[in-house]
Amino acid sequence: MGEISKRIAWLAGSSLLAVIVVSLVSCDGNESATESAPSQHIYRHSFDEAPRTLDPVRSATVYTSFIVLNAYDTLYSYKYLARPFELKPNLASAMPEFSDDGLILTIPLKQGVRFIDDASFDGGLGREVTAHDVVYSLKRHFDPASLSQGSWLWKNRIVGLDAWGANGANYAQDVPGLLALDDYTLQITLVKPFPQIMYTLAMGFAAVVPQEAVEKYGSELGVRPVGSGPFRVTSFDSTQVTMERNPDFRSEPVDLAAEGYDADVHAGYNLEKLDGRSPPFVDGIQISFINDDSSRVTSLSKGGELHYARLPAPYYDRYLDMSSPTTLKPTYRERFQMISGIEPAFVYHSFNMLDEDFGYNEDPEQNERNKSLRCAIIKGFNWQERNDRFYAGVAEVFPGVIPPVAQEYDPGLSRESVTYDPEGAKALLAEHDWTAENLPTLTYAVPASVRQTQMFEQFRGFMQKIGYPGNKIELKQYATFGDLAEDWASAKLPLINKGWSLDYPDAENTLQLYYGPNRSPGSNDSNYANDAYDALYEKTSVMMPGPERTALYHQMNQMTIDDCLAMSGLSRKTILLWDKNVIAYPDRNIVGGHWTRFVDFVE
Repeated sequence: MGEISKRIAWLAGSSLLAVIVVSLVSCDGNESATESAPSQHIYRHSFDEAPRTLDPVRSATVYTSFIVLNAYDTLYSYKYLARPFELKPNLASAMPEFSDDGLILTIPLKQGVRFIDDASFDGGLGREVTAHDVVYSLKRHFDPASLSQGSWLWKNRIVGLDAWGANGANYAQDVPGLLALDDYTLQITLVKPFPQIMYTLAMGFAAVVPQEAVEKYGSELGVRPVGSGPFRVTSFDSTQVTMERNPDFRSEPVDLAAEGYDADVHAGYNLEKLDGRSPPFVDGIQISFINDDSSRVTSLSKGGELHYARLPAPYYDRYLDMSSPTTLKPTYRERFQMISGIEPAFVYHSFNMLDEDFGYNEDPEQNERNKSLRCAIIKGFNWQERNDRFYAGVAEVFPGVIPPVAQEYDPGLSRESVTYDPEGAKALLAEHDWTAENLPTLTYAVPASVRQTQMFEQFRGFMQKIGYPGNKIELKQYATFGDLAEDWASAKLPLINKGWSLDYPDAENTLQLYYGPNRSPGSNDSNYANDAYDALYEKTSVMMPGPERTALYHQMNQMTIDDCLAMSGLSRKTILLWDKNVIAYPDRNIVGGHWTRFVDFVE
């Protein structure tokens, strides 16, 4: 291919133009006939927030992880359609072999998988992915220089890995519990049983990165991923990411039955057309970061600008005939496919226990007063109004931090912690001598958007009704969600307003949010420290699912309620819409970016 033709092909992919027509000039100056690039099948997706980085060690948000799982490989992924969720080999060639005591995993890797061509490799040609790359990628989480947000997954889990990081993170030094036995065999030795280990190896945090790219690009790896996934990133900024199909991605024909296809559930989505063909099927993906609900829905409705969007609650009346069961109006039924359900995630507001005004205090009396303040704020939060105003009243409000979709959810748990009680809040403040004059300023931090500002105003209204001065409820806006997440991770804010999507289908994934050793910059950005809670967490962390473990999970859940750690929680109803000419079965959360390789267009 000539240089001009190469540039045309590059433009077609990175600029995502359907047709490019150029006039070529021959060497002698005469014009040649025009040439047209072939029509491109570009799938146009949308997110309501933008990721800050695409480095796997910092893929702590659903937005970052989605893109990482398309640019990189993980050892395991999820079956496209199986519900309940089921793991399957991805970069691994089979499920692991466990030793009798469950402590040693031996994982075989597929041969012939290659990283994308990139200047970080000799001659610019991508080399083969090996077990050594998996070892390197997991080590990065324990290298202080990486500023990992995912080390909590494997902290104190893998023999020698924590010590390796603490002793200088020398990559030439072996970790006894993390070894490449040869180029295609990985061995992981656990400190103690870890029932969730397989789930962690399907997450964006476990994406496999070549050492050459890390050494060449440093922090720039966050904007120019070098992986072996189905797509390669061609551009990334705060408004959009574009990806093109990896032409060297391995050939793996779809076995629809093995992916969990169920005619009763999946008929009508055209998924049958994928059977026996090898993904990825589209030429590229364009993901637009649009945090304004109106703009996102308008772009979807226009046709062509977006193929997919999550339908926000304010638009339910316009698009839906009814919300239960969820049914589109006939006009939209002709244009869009739809799936809906309570999401495997929840929205909550945690107090930062390192904040001396609301969290722990060395003075025992003040410490108790701070707890009373947190409890009063929780009593003053009106979850039903929040649900009605921002989630069309169809979200599910629940007490504690184990959401309804988790199999360990306790439907019989007292709902006192999510019951609006402004008079009780006032009495609690008065009992502990809190007045309008001595109440501390509470910063409510959010990404900049109209919707988030409205949520703040509602929250401030709630607090004013319990006697909190309006001028002491302060709004702090961030340009991007990533910027806000950085301050959560740095424990700079007194209140963390966020949503948590389950990384895997086990309530351990939400309970770890309050495990002491996971404190900031880890997932415990509430910085909760409770020895009794930690002891229960450690006990359950080695237990297989069952009634005994579930009962202990419920004890831990109650502790978070009793200590007034959070206003929690609410699981939203998620309605996903996409064009009928797109073949897809989206999943915003647990399957995440793993499903995008299966996207295609109806011919």
